[in-house]
Amino acid sequence: TLSEYGRSVLARPLLYICAGTGPRRVWYNAAHHANEWITSSVLLKFMDDLFSAAQMGGSVAGLDAARLLRENRLCFMPLVNPDGVDLVLGRLGQSETASARKIARNYPAIPFPDGWKANLQGTDLNLQYPANWEKAKEIKFAQGYTGPAPRDYVGPYPLSAPESRALAAFTQAGSPDVTLSLHTQGEVIYWRFADFDPPGARALGEKLAEASGYALSETPPVSDNAGYKDWFIQDWNLPGYTVEMGLGENPLPISDFAAIYTRMAPLLAVAANG
Repeated sequence: TLSEYGRSVLARPLLYICAGTGPRRVWYNAAHHANEWITSSVLLKFMDDLFSAAQMGGSVAGLDAARLLRENRLCFMPLVNPDGVDLVLGRLGQSETASARKIARNYPAIPFPDGWKANLQGTDLNLQYPANWEKAKEIKFAQGYTGPAPRDYVGPYPLSAPESRALAAFTQAGSPDVTLSLHTQGEVIYWRFADFDPPGARALGEKLAEASGYALSETPPVSDNAGYKDWFIQDWNLPGYTVEMGLGENPLPISDFAAIYTRMAPLLAVAANG
Protein backbone atom coordinates (compact mmCIF):
# COMPACT_ATOMS: atom_id res chain seq x y z
CA THR A 1 0.00 0.00 0.00
CA LEU A 2 1.30 3.46 -0.93
CA SER A 3 1.69 5.84 2.00
CA GLU A 4 2.78 9.46 2.34
CA TYR A 5 5.92 10.66 4.11
CA GLY A 6 5.57 14.35 3.27
CA ARG A 7 4.53 16.95 0.71
CA SER A 8 6.31 18.78 -2.10
CA VAL A 9 6.42 22.54 -2.77
CA LEU A 10 3.12 22.16 -4.67
CA ALA A 11 1.72 20.11 -1.76
CA ARG A 12 1.87 16.90 -3.73
CA PRO A 13 2.19 13.73 -1.66
CA LEU A 14 5.67 12.21 -1.41
CA LEU A 15 4.88 8.52 -1.57
CA TYR A 16 6.58 5.38 -0.37
CA ILE A 17 5.81 1.69 -0.16
CA CYS A 18 7.42 -0.83 2.19
CA ALA A 19 7.22 -4.59 1.79
CA GLY A 20 8.72 -7.57 3.55
CA THR A 21 8.88 -8.93 7.06
CA GLY A 22 12.60 -9.36 7.70
CA PRO A 23 14.79 -7.48 10.19
CA ARG A 24 17.18 -5.93 7.65
CA ARG A 25 15.94 -2.59 6.31
CA VAL A 26 16.97 -1.59 2.78
CA TRP A 27 15.74 1.74 1.42
CA TYR A 28 15.71 2.88 -2.21
CA ASN A 29 15.03 6.43 -3.43
CA ALA A 30 14.92 7.94 -6.91
CA ALA A 31 14.57 11.31 -8.65
CA HIS A 32 16.09 13.72 -6.16
CA HIS A 33 16.96 15.51 -9.41
CA ALA A 34 14.21 16.54 -11.82
CA ASN A 35 15.97 15.76 -15.10
CA GLU A 36 16.96 12.33 -13.79
CA TRP A 37 13.33 11.17 -13.91
CA ILE A 38 14.26 7.90 -15.63
CA THR A 39 15.49 6.69 -12.22
CA SER A 40 11.85 6.65 -11.04
CA SER A 41 10.86 4.47 -13.99
CA VAL A 42 13.67 2.02 -13.22
CA LEU A 43 12.73 1.74 -9.56
CA LEU A 44 9.00 1.33 -10.30
CA LYS A 45 9.76 -1.42 -12.82
CA PHE A 46 11.92 -3.22 -10.26
CA MET A 47 9.16 -2.97 -7.65
CA ASP A 48 6.65 -4.43 -10.10
CA ASP A 49 8.99 -7.28 -11.04
CA LEU A 50 9.85 -8.03 -7.42
CA PHE A 51 6.27 -8.06 -6.14
CA SER A 52 4.97 -10.06 -9.11
CA ALA A 53 7.74 -12.64 -8.76
CA ALA A 54 7.12 -12.96 -5.02
CA GLN A 55 3.43 -13.69 -5.64
CA MET A 56 4.20 -16.24 -8.35
CA GLY A 57 7.03 -17.98 -6.49
CA GLY A 58 9.54 -16.67 -9.01
CA SER A 59 12.83 -14.84 -8.98
CA VAL A 60 14.15 -11.38 -9.80
CA ALA A 61 17.64 -11.18 -11.30
CA GLY A 62 18.09 -14.84 -10.33
CA LEU A 63 17.24 -14.32 -6.65
CA ASP A 64 14.18 -15.79 -4.95
CA ALA A 65 11.80 -12.84 -4.62
CA ALA A 66 9.76 -14.25 -1.73
CA ARG A 67 12.94 -14.97 0.21
CA LEU A 68 14.15 -11.38 -0.28
CA LEU A 69 10.90 -10.16 1.26
CA ARG A 70 11.07 -12.69 4.11
CA GLU A 71 14.58 -11.65 5.04
CA ASN A 72 14.26 -7.90 4.54
CA ARG A 73 12.00 -4.91 4.93
CA LEU A 74 12.34 -3.08 1.61
CA CYS A 75 11.15 0.53 1.35
CA PHE A 76 10.87 2.44 -1.92
CA MET A 77 10.60 6.22 -2.41
CA PRO A 78 10.45 6.40 -6.20
CA LEU A 79 9.79 10.13 -6.71
CA VAL A 80 11.50 12.50 -4.28
CA ASN A 81 11.03 15.54 -6.54
CA PRO A 82 7.60 15.24 -8.22
CA ASP A 83 7.20 18.93 -9.06
CA GLY A 84 10.60 19.15 -10.72
CA VAL A 85 10.08 15.96 -12.70
CA ASP A 86 6.75 17.22 -14.03
CA LEU A 87 8.38 20.53 -14.94
CA VAL A 88 11.01 18.77 -17.05
CA LEU A 89 8.36 16.55 -18.64
CA GLY A 90 6.11 19.50 -19.49
CA ARG A 91 3.29 18.43 -17.19
CA LEU A 92 2.96 21.53 -15.01
CA GLY A 93 0.47 24.33 -15.41
CA GLN A 94 1.37 27.69 -16.91
CA SER A 95 1.81 29.55 -13.62
CA GLU A 96 4.09 26.92 -12.05
CA THR A 97 6.16 26.76 -15.22
CA ALA A 98 6.39 30.56 -15.35
CA SER A 99 7.87 30.76 -11.84
CA ALA A 100 10.56 28.25 -12.75
CA ARG A 101 11.23 29.95 -16.07
CA LYS A 102 11.83 33.22 -14.20
CA ILE A 103 14.52 31.49 -12.10
CA ALA A 104 16.02 29.89 -15.21
CA ARG A 105 16.42 33.26 -16.98
CA ASN A 106 19.24 34.07 -14.56
CA TYR A 107 21.13 31.03 -15.87
CA PRO A 108 20.88 31.24 -19.67
CA ALA A 109 23.64 28.67 -20.18
CA ILE A 110 21.42 25.96 -18.63
CA PRO A 111 18.78 24.71 -21.11
CA PHE A 112 15.21 25.00 -19.90
CA PRO A 113 13.56 22.78 -18.87
CA ASP A 114 15.95 19.93 -19.74
CA GLY A 115 18.74 21.26 -17.53
CA TRP A 116 16.50 21.62 -14.46
CA LYS A 117 17.57 19.47 -11.49
CA ALA A 118 16.15 21.44 -8.55
CA ASN A 119 12.77 21.47 -6.86
CA LEU A 120 10.26 24.04 -8.02
CA GLN A 121 11.73 26.72 -5.75
CA GLY A 122 15.17 26.32 -7.33
CA THR A 123 16.81 24.35 -4.51
CA ASP A 124 18.93 21.32 -5.40
CA LEU A 125 17.49 18.64 -3.14
CA ASN A 126 20.65 16.53 -3.08
CA LEU A 127 22.69 19.46 -1.74
CA GLN A 128 20.37 19.94 1.22
CA TYR A 129 21.52 17.45 3.83
CA PRO A 130 23.53 18.38 6.94
CA ALA A 131 26.78 16.67 5.98
CA ASN A 132 29.47 19.21 4.98
CA TRP A 133 26.65 21.52 3.86
CA GLU A 134 28.77 24.61 4.53
CA LYS A 135 31.50 23.21 2.29
CA ALA A 136 28.95 22.53 -0.45
CA LYS A 137 27.69 26.11 -0.08
CA GLU A 138 31.21 27.49 -0.42
CA ILE A 139 31.87 25.45 -3.58
CA LYS A 140 28.54 26.18 -5.26
CA PHE A 141 28.54 29.88 -4.36
CA ALA A 142 32.01 30.14 -5.92
CA GLN A 143 30.53 28.61 -9.08
CA GLY A 144 27.86 31.30 -9.14
CA TYR A 145 24.90 29.42 -7.66
CA THR A 146 24.15 31.92 -4.90
CA GLY A 147 20.34 31.90 -5.12
CA PRO A 148 17.50 29.84 -6.53
CA ALA A 149 18.71 28.13 -9.70
CA PRO A 150 17.88 25.24 -12.03
CA ARG A 151 20.65 23.26 -10.31
CA ASP A 152 23.38 23.44 -7.65
CA TYR A 153 21.79 25.96 -5.26
CA VAL A 154 22.19 24.51 -1.76
CA GLY A 155 19.28 26.47 -0.26
CA PRO A 156 19.36 29.04 2.57
CA TYR A 157 20.09 26.34 5.17
CA PRO A 158 20.14 22.52 5.41
CA LEU A 159 16.76 20.80 4.94
CA SER A 160 15.06 24.06 3.98
CA ALA A 161 13.26 22.34 1.09
CA PRO A 162 10.12 20.42 2.05
CA GLU A 163 11.10 17.37 -0.04
CA SER A 164 14.55 16.83 1.49
CA ARG A 165 13.27 17.71 4.96
CA ALA A 166 10.52 15.09 4.66
CA LEU A 167 12.88 12.38 3.45
CA ALA A 168 15.34 13.16 6.25
CA ALA A 169 12.61 12.94 8.90
CA PHE A 170 11.32 9.71 7.38
CA THR A 171 14.83 8.26 7.43
CA GLN A 172 15.39 9.25 11.04
CA ALA A 173 12.11 7.62 12.03
CA GLY A 174 12.80 4.40 10.12
CA SER A 175 16.58 3.95 10.65
CA PRO A 176 17.40 1.86 7.55
CA ASP A 177 20.44 -0.43 7.47
CA VAL A 178 21.31 0.31 3.83
CA THR A 179 20.27 3.11 1.46
CA LEU A 180 20.52 3.41 -2.31
CA SER A 181 19.96 6.74 -4.07
CA LEU A 182 19.39 6.45 -7.82
CA HIS A 183 20.78 9.15 -10.10
CA THR A 184 22.03 9.54 -13.67
CA GLN A 185 24.53 9.33 -15.31
CA GLY A 186 28.02 7.76 -15.36
CA GLU A 187 27.67 4.00 -14.67
CA VAL A 188 29.36 4.40 -11.32
CA ILE A 189 28.54 3.56 -7.70
CA TYR A 190 29.74 5.96 -4.99
CA TRP A 191 30.09 4.39 -1.55
CA ARG A 192 32.21 6.67 0.67
CA PHE A 193 31.72 9.98 2.40
CA ALA A 194 34.67 11.96 3.76
CA ASP A 195 36.73 9.64 5.99
CA PHE A 196 33.84 7.35 6.89
CA ASP A 197 34.26 3.67 6.01
CA PRO A 198 31.06 1.97 7.22
CA PRO A 199 31.43 -1.71 8.15
CA GLY A 200 30.58 -3.90 5.18
CA ALA A 201 30.08 -0.96 2.82
CA ARG A 202 32.94 -1.76 0.46
CA ALA A 203 32.09 -5.48 0.37
CA LEU A 204 28.46 -4.84 -0.53
CA GLY A 205 29.52 -2.14 -2.97
CA GLU A 206 31.75 -4.65 -4.75
CA LYS A 207 28.77 -7.00 -5.07
CA LEU A 208 26.66 -4.18 -6.53
CA ALA A 209 29.44 -3.39 -9.00
CA GLU A 210 29.82 -7.03 -10.00
CA ALA A 211 26.06 -7.40 -10.50
CA SER A 212 25.73 -4.30 -12.69
CA GLY A 213 29.11 -3.91 -14.36
CA TYR A 214 29.27 -0.38 -12.94
CA ALA A 215 32.48 0.93 -11.39
CA LEU A 216 32.75 1.21 -7.61
CA SER A 217 34.32 4.57 -6.78
CA GLU A 218 34.91 7.08 -4.03
CA THR A 219 33.02 10.32 -4.53
CA PRO A 220 35.10 13.16 -6.02
CA PRO A 221 35.92 15.64 -3.21
CA VAL A 222 34.12 18.52 -4.98
CA SER A 223 30.89 16.46 -4.99
CA ASP A 224 31.32 14.75 -1.63
CA ASN A 225 29.09 17.12 0.30
CA ALA A 226 25.49 17.59 1.47
CA GLY A 227 23.96 14.63 -0.40
CA TYR A 228 21.50 12.15 1.06
CA LYS A 229 24.08 9.36 0.88
CA ASP A 230 26.67 11.56 2.62
CA TRP A 231 24.31 12.42 5.46
CA PHE A 232 23.20 8.81 5.92
CA ILE A 233 26.79 7.55 6.13
CA GLN A 234 27.75 10.38 8.50
CA ASP A 235 24.85 9.95 10.92
CA TRP A 236 24.50 6.15 10.91
CA ASN A 237 27.94 4.88 9.79
CA LEU A 238 26.12 2.28 7.67
CA PRO A 239 26.33 1.50 3.95
CA GLY A 240 24.82 4.17 1.71
CA TYR A 241 25.26 4.36 -2.05
CA THR A 242 24.69 6.81 -4.85
CA VAL A 243 24.20 4.90 -8.10
CA GLU A 244 24.73 6.92 -11.28
CA MET A 245 22.95 4.84 -13.91
CA GLY A 246 23.33 5.07 -17.67
CA LEU A 247 25.59 7.16 -19.87
CA GLY A 248 24.99 10.36 -21.80
CA GLU A 249 23.52 13.77 -21.12
CA ASN A 250 20.61 14.30 -18.72
CA PRO A 251 17.77 13.80 -19.18
CA LEU A 252 18.58 10.39 -20.59
CA PRO A 253 16.03 9.35 -23.23
CA ILE A 254 13.42 6.72 -22.50
CA SER A 255 14.96 4.70 -25.34
CA ASP A 256 17.85 3.99 -22.93
CA PHE A 257 15.49 2.44 -20.39
CA ALA A 258 15.78 -1.23 -21.40
CA ALA A 259 19.58 -1.21 -21.46
CA ILE A 260 19.75 0.60 -18.11
CA TYR A 261 17.24 -1.72 -16.47
CA THR A 262 19.09 -4.83 -17.62
CA ARG A 263 22.05 -3.71 -15.50
CA MET A 264 20.15 -2.09 -12.65
CA ALA A 265 17.74 -4.94 -11.81
CA PRO A 266 20.58 -7.23 -10.63
CA LEU A 267 22.11 -4.36 -8.64
CA LEU A 268 18.84 -3.57 -6.88
CA ALA A 269 18.20 -7.23 -6.13
CA VAL A 270 21.72 -7.82 -4.80
CA ALA A 271 21.31 -4.82 -2.47
CA ALA A 272 18.37 -6.66 -0.91
CA ASN A 273 20.26 -9.95 -0.86
CA GLY A 274 23.08 -8.39 1.17
